[in-house]
Amino acid sequence: MTTGRTAFVFARGGSKGLPGKNVRPLAGKPLIGWAIEQALAVPQISRVIVSTDSEQIAEVAQAHGATVPFRRPAELSSDTAPELLAWRHAITWVQQTEGHFSGPFLSIPATAPLRLPCDIEAVLAEYDRSGADVVLSVTSAHRNPWFNMVKSGATDSYVLVNDDGQGGRVTRRQDAPEVFDITTVAYAARPEFILAHGSMFDGRVAVARVPVERTIDIDTSLDFDIAEFLMQRRLAGQ
Repeated sequence: MTTGRTAFVFARGGSKGLPGKNVRPLAGKPLIGWAIEQALAVPQISRVIVSTDSEQIAEVAQAHGATVPFRRPAELSSDTAPELLAWRHAITWVQQTEGHFSGPFLSIPATAPLRLPCDIEAVLAEYDRSGADVVLSVTSAHRNPWFNMVKSGATDSYVLVNDDGQGGRVTRRQDAPEVFDITTVAYAARPEFILAHGSMFDGRVAVARVPVERTIDIDTSLDFDIAEFLMQRRLAGQ
C-alpha cells in the first residue's frame, strides 16, 4: 500500500496547438519531466501517476520517475474531451485497484514547467487549511474586467465587460475589485467531489497564489519559446 499523497499528470498525445509538446525538450528536459520531478520534490508526495494514451509519453514519464499503470481510453484523449472526465477515470482506477482513494486528488499539469515545488506545497497547504472542495492556483490578473476590458455591445460600439448600465463604472484601476487568472500550476480537490460534480465551481473553491513569473501555460510555440527563455535564465542563476 502506497503511503503519502499521489499526484497525477494528465498528458495526452494528440496536442494540435503544439504537436508533441509533452515530450518536447525544454531546457534539456522533456516538458512532462519537469512536472514529474517538481511533484516528486514535494515531501508529502510519494508517487506520480501519469494518465496518457501515448506509449511515447508513457516511456518518457517512467524515465523521469512516474508510474504509468494504465492507458487513458481513446474517448477521454481527444481535444474535445473535458479533462475532468480523465480526472474521474484516474480516481476510479485507484479506487478499484487499491480499494480506496484517501485524497486529495492532485493534478500537476505538464504545461506549467516554471512552477516550483513550493507552489505545489502551497496548494496542498490551502487544501488542508481551508476544507474547500477545490483549490486552484491563481495569479493576479493582468487585465481587469471591471476596468480595462471591453466587449461588443448591442449596437456598433463597445462597452465595459462589467458595465451594469447604471452609471456605477469603475474609473480608477485602484477601485476595481481584485481579480485573478486561474493558472495550471496545480489543482487539488476532494476525490468524491470530482466524481459527483460536473464543474469545479459547483462547490466551495479556495485559491493559492503563485507569482506570475512561475505561471506560464504552454499552448503554442510562442509560449514554449518564452518558457525556454525563462527556464534557461533560471538555470543560469540570473
